[in-house]
Amino acid sequence: MLAARAVATRRGPSADSAYRPLDTPKPVADGVWTVDSGPLKPAGVPVPLRMTVLKLANGDLVLHSPTRYSARLARELEPIGRVAHLVAPNSAHWMFVRDWQAAYPDATTWAVPGLRDRGQVKRSGVRLDHDLGDDAPDAWAGEVRQGIVPGGLGFREAWLFHEASGTLVLTDLVQNIERERMPPVAKLLMRLADGDDGRPARHLRAVLRLGGRGTKDALRRLLDLDPVRVIFSHGRPFEERAAERLRRAFKPLL
Repeated sequence: MLAARAVATRRGPSADSAYRPLDTPKPVADGVWTVDSGPLKPAGVPVPLRMTVLKLANGDLVLHSPTRYSARLARELEPIGRVAHLVAPNSAHWMFVRDWQAAYPDATTWAVPGLRDRGQVKRSGVRLDHDLGDDAPDAWAGEVRQGIVPGGLGFREAWLFHEASGTLVLTDLVQNIERERMPPVAKLLMRLADGDDGRPARHLRAVLRLGGRGTKDALRRLLDLDPVRVIFSHGRPFEERAAERLRRAFKPLL
């Protein structure tokens, strides 16, 4: 980690791992946009970050795993629809929610179960209105399916499935970080983490295995969706053979 930090510092700020243009909505399918941001730099390793935006039939927008807020990004979202829902899908992807709440105080915030009980979340002052579950709320029922993948050590991740486009939206359950975009030492760390090949990272696989049958049942439910594409927070989405690649990603856990 120290070596990776040294490389990142020596090279200066790097956005090579991020998917430009940053902090702007990019159309993916009818009713689906992505916003690439970052990169985050845990231990100096540049990790790309992504938000997914879903538009409901009434014009409301669902922001899944909100990335950093900017007034320019907000202006670019306005012609698309009204920011009405903010989704914090796991215990790591909530850090930017409060900034969006400040800009859109009437937006409803949905969070993965257990997130509101974490000390860091309580101290942050972020408002969490409702917990997500295995059934979609009235706000998007019939348009977007959802569910929870549990694991050990309190891990939970919420997923959304945009039915009209066949788009499955995940957060950390799959990572597909392209190694060639990374600095040399970061490539080595990614190889050790085993998180750059369209699979859950090694540490997350260990946590998911602790979830036992409940985790396996939840993953099988994801596979039954047979998605056309899979979008996640870190790395290149599955745009081709998405269902096949998702089965490959989860095979070691099933």
